[in-house]
Amino acid sequence: MVEVLKEIDFTPFYLTLELAFTTTVILFLIGMPLAYFLSYSKFKLKAAVEAIIALPLVLPPSVLGFYLLLIMSKNGFLGKFWQELFGHQLAFHYEGIVIASVIFSFPFMVHPLLSGFKSVNKSLIEASYTLGKSKIQTLFRVILPNMKPAIMTGITLSFAHTVGEFGVVLMVGGSIEGETKVVSIAIYDAVERLDYTTAHVYAAVLFGLSFFVLLLLYMLNKRFEVAQ
Repeated sequence: MVEVLKEIDFTPFYLTLELAFTTTVILFLIGMPLAYFLSYSKFKLKAAVEAIIALPLVLPPSVLGFYLLLIMSKNGFLGKFWQELFGHQLAFHYEGIVIASVIFSFPFMVHPLLSGFKSVNKSLIEASYTLGKSKIQTLFRVILPNMKPAIMTGITLSFAHTVGEFGVVLMVGGSIEGETKVVSIAIYDAVERLDYTTAHVYAAVLFGLSFFVLLLLYMLNKRFEVAQ
């Protein structure tokens, strides 16, 4: 077993964790204000925006990945812009799979946050306004502390979903060593080579990591429920 582990390239794990962390941070920074806006505004096209956010849940990864590949290639409008700015296209580069992961995992961050904002008792918010607190003060002192489970759910699901991504990342990034070859793709490559030992190691570690992340989520949410 030790000899097998010595031969395993753990670079895909580092790349997967880096991708999941980066994606989750970006999703949180974008998803929090968007979920707040959708929860408390009377925007007429709110239903259309929510439908667009939910699209990755129903679209096959190959469909989403195909269109993202077209957009991010050197002939696509985003890929062409990126190449002029940074000297390379987005497709088959790390930045490309980050953008693809953010889009693909978007509902896993936004939907829990939307539920969290809607679950906060409106009387608490109104009481805060009555006491002269601004919207920003109410957000940070009243709303966010009362939706901790939703925040943790959004962060954890986004991270776990990114760790397990395959189709979209493969379509947009391919399988480039040290650049876009994450664990899920490394498993696929190992199976194609009939290297089942390597595939077993990668799959077992990924299985354990996913289980640990979800277990942590449920334990933290249980603590929040008890505290409340």
